[in-house]
Amino acid sequence: MQRAAAPSPVYYADDAPTPPEPPVRGRLWRVLGWVSVVLSVALVAGSLTAYGFWRRLDGQIDREDVDGRLGENRPAKLNNSLNILLMGSDSRAGENARYGAEAGQRSDTTILLHISPGGESAIGISFPRDSMVQMPPCKKKDGATVPARFGMINTAFSNGGPACTWRTIESLTKIHIDHYIEVDFAGFKRVVDALGGVEICVPRRIDDPKAELHLRAGKQVVRGDQALGYVRTRYVLGDGSDLARIKRQQAFMASVVKKATDKGMLTDPGRTYGFLSAAAKSIKADDGLTLSVMQKLAGSLRGMSAGKVRFVTVPVQAYPQDKNRVQFDQALAEPLFKAVREDNKLPEPSPGTVAAQNGVQPVPPAQVRIGVFNASGAAGLAQRTADQLTERGFQVVKVGTSRKQYPRTQILYGAGAEGQAARTAIAVPGPRPRAWASARPGYVYLVIGREGARLRGLSPAVPKLAGEIRADRDICAKT
Repeated sequence: MQRAAAPSPVYYADDAPTPPEPPVRGRLWRVLGWVSVVLSVALVAGSLTAYGFWRRLDGQIDREDVDGRLGENRPAKLNNSLNILLMGSDSRAGENARYGAEAGQRSDTTILLHISPGGESAIGISFPRDSMVQMPPCKKKDGATVPARFGMINTAFSNGGPACTWRTIESLTKIHIDHYIEVDFAGFKRVVDALGGVEICVPRRIDDPKAELHLRAGKQVVRGDQALGYVRTRYVLGDGSDLARIKRQQAFMASVVKKATDKGMLTDPGRTYGFLSAAAKSIKADDGLTLSVMQKLAGSLRGMSAGKVRFVTVPVQAYPQDKNRVQFDQALAEPLFKAVREDNKLPEPSPGTVAAQNGVQPVPPAQVRIGVFNASGAAGLAQRTADQLTERGFQVVKVGTSRKQYPRTQILYGAGAEGQAARTAIAVPGPRPRAWASARPGYVYLVIGREGARLRGLSPAVPKLAGEIRADRDICAKT
């Protein structure tokens, strides 16, 4: 890949510019606008204030502070996507005691849910619990450190709780994770029951007294213990492997997504609140999953249909030392991880649409001379963005670091560079181009704030993997 380099002579000083901060009103209104649309679906007019609705849900969530246990060398946050680590715990504490004694606590299911910028699509990536991986050192709640070790990926949870699983997945994928959500057996049943049950398809009749699982062949709706038994059983369905169980869990989650996004659910305020309340009571999360984050998440998912959600499994191969274990197939897994890491892709608008909005005719990328400056504090972000702009045909003339950090990304331009700035705004949607008196005439400055820079097009496409499941599929169809 061609690297961006400063030409001779150098057009900018070694230090990046210190531009004025743009007004925030327009951006804030867009966020509030999305939230108001979501709440209008969920609430009965006049029955509950928006703030009260979210406060009720917020107060039902059990949270844990994990920031001090995630390590210092975490992957950089490269875009505005949202990555949430979902963990199903096999804890036998409290309401879960009826499921039998079990030494320690492990993650029964581990899924990385990736929501693309703007809520364009979502993908759930399952990590087989039998995967043999290298785990980093982990810090427990009491401050004790568990040394780095090699073993099954689900033991990271018993080593140091959710924070250790979080850190392990980040170290293996180099994907920045934003939040985690943990659900135990009892919580799983509450969520399924709040949905009114979930439809499944069973290939043959099942009678398993040990698992208390009795199902007829074909389509049917399961609730409570039957739903839990269906997703957990390993030997009466499939070939007894964890991979077969994952496929069944993914099919079940696809049905959950399909049910939760059904118009009947979304247009019934009582059902919507009942489902969200049951979910809030059933989860444990990091304390960074705040009220405002939940509102932002709700806004980003507005309009997301089941057809835009799919589930895949990390590609694995046999682990040579133990036939009952697997290891990542790096040749196939890395393209998947890379696509998620670098997911900036948004639909490309027509130049005419942008010109009409801004009153300026964009010029071709080859005519845009641009300097890219990192004002986010995230290492390597300016160079990565500059490389992507170069791939799109822009003339990147400078890559540098700002003298100070900014929360928002800005597009600034000098005299005579209105068309160049308009073209930059097509490639980097969000910030509105602004003239800057200190800018060199004919040049554009892209100053990347802590919110990052989303680029349209050319992001690596998430590869299609064998056996992936879309949430709008026929539940009886073979994968």
